[in-house]
Amino acid sequence: MKDDPAGYLPLSPATLHILLALAGEDLHGYGIMQEVLRQSEGRYKLGPGTLYDNIQRLTAQDLVQEVARRTDSARNDDPRRRYYRLTSSGRGVLSAEISRLETVVRDGKLRVQSAKPRRA
Repeated sequence: MKDDPAGYLPLSPATLHILLALAGEDLHGYGIMQEVLRQSEGRYKLGPGTLYDNIQRLTAQDLVQEVARRTDSARNDDPRRRYYRLTSSGRGVLSAEISRLETVVRDGKLRVQSAKPRRA
């Protein structure tokens, strides 16, 4: 794993959305897809191939880890489901990306506000 979270940046949209989805709670694959849809208000949809390719890479990078079934849903849960959790390293990378994006948005707003209209 890279020691500096900035070494992972910028994150792809899929990676950013997966890490954001896992920031709140442990989720299984379908739960991650549903949370991404909810957070993006339906504007970003992860397919299973994209999701699981990213989960595999994020797990290898120690940004996400597979965890045992959640105890609060164990009685209603399908035992085949795999749950995923954001690691502390993953949380650090997510925080670094959020800071980077805040800077991009702030700089973009300043440029738009200070831009002079061009003559046609």
